[in-house]
Amino acid sequence: MDKTRVLIMGAAGRDFHNFNVFFRDNDAYDVKAFTATQIPDIEGRKYPAELAGKLYPAGIPIESEDDLVELIKQHDIDQVVFAYSDVSHEYIGHKAATVNGAGADFVLMGTDKTMLKAKVPVIAICATRTGCGKSQTTRRVSEILKAKGKKTVAIRHPMPYGDLAAQAVQRFAEYKDLARHKCTIEEMEEYEPHVQMGNVIYAGVDYGAILEQAEKEAEVILWDGGNNDTSFYKPDKLIVVVDPHRPGHEVSYYPGETNLRTADVVIINKMETADPMDIEEVRANVMEVNPGAVIIEGASPLTVDDPSVIRGKRVLVVEDGPTLTHGEMQYGAGVVAAQKYGAEEIVDPRPWVKGTIAETFEKYPEIGTLLPAMGYGDKQVKDLEATINAVDCDAVIIGTPIDLMKIIKINKPAVRVKYALQEIGTPTLEDVLDEF
Repeated sequence: MDKTRVLIMGAAGRDFHNFNVFFRDNDAYDVKAFTATQIPDIEGRKYPAELAGKLYPAGIPIESEDDLVELIKQHDIDQVVFAYSDVSHEYIGHKAATVNGAGADFVLMGTDKTMLKAKVPVIAICATRTGCGKSQTTRRVSEILKAKGKKTVAIRHPMPYGDLAAQAVQRFAEYKDLARHKCTIEEMEEYEPHVQMGNVIYAGVDYGAILEQAEKEAEVILWDGGNNDTSFYKPDKLIVVVDPHRPGHEVSYYPGETNLRTADVVIINKMETADPMDIEEVRANVMEVNPGAVIIEGASPLTVDDPSVIRGKRVLVVEDGPTLTHGEMQYGAGVVAAQKYGAEEIVDPRPWVKGTIAETFEKYPEIGTLLPAMGYGDKQVKDLEATINAVDCDAVIIGTPIDLMKIIKINKPAVRVKYALQEIGTPTLEDVLDEF
């Protein structure tokens, strides 16, 4: 029989995982190429032969998604597998129409074919959108389990933006590991907080190989999901975080709604700053699509070390990059801190943006008066530093999960916002984990 010719649409994460667990060494399929989007400059590479398996001795090209229709025609593609996340149902529909119009089938792979089974218990923490508070929830779960004497190892959703073969399996336990693996700002935002807590965290490309290593040192594995994707591992307990600042998104984004429908526990986070009507809309949606889920109410109270840096000042607010871009949030912890501590004005950075940061605003004009902490490579980090230092403001509020002042030199007073998950009332995460 002729092989089914396949194109996999991705963003350097879920696409590689789906290939590894289903298509690699599968004689019934011939994967002609990956396409890439969302992340700057990740196309133009190859999925290396070392990871692609015996059927692909030359590796597999990674092309720009802009060339999708041309690639379908060029390779006479039978199936296009959509394999990235944090996109609206409408977006998915348009991509399906594009693919179908070019003559190919449009495929969304289910959890049964893409989740690996671990030898130790897995608690997966996922979300319905980027920026819901999933990572702080993962850290809270880790604290509870460690207090009960359990050895936990976290495994993070992939962010392989460099040498894919070298990044196949990455283990982070010390700060020097972040430098050794040449982490971007986006990677450090996820790995550094775990390292600060004394946790071991894995990430990479080959999540079967990662699982084999993690199982050797874990009593419980914590899947620290990203980009509102579904878990790569079959969870024994699935905790999903929803955001009342974006009501309705929990049932209108892919695959966040999949997470919501399969959740054992749903955390409605950020309740201390959300509109009560929006909270009730989210609660009603949760109860409609998953009436059996346990609902936990949560808050993410924030603090800064020196409020005087903010009070009465004209401030530049730097927020988490992905949360503002494809996460579509109009504000984050930095804006809340500016309001809480009495900033005179939030300064619009757009007149001063440099290089690749200007390109980010062109692609995501709805960002508005905030500065996304983009740092997918050395050039972006330099452009971010140049932009911050060029902005005419009195001070800088850093609303990112890591301390940017350790990475870039800021030429004006700056303060970092810190936040952590706190449950409100009962049930709590500890109640849920006691049962588990």
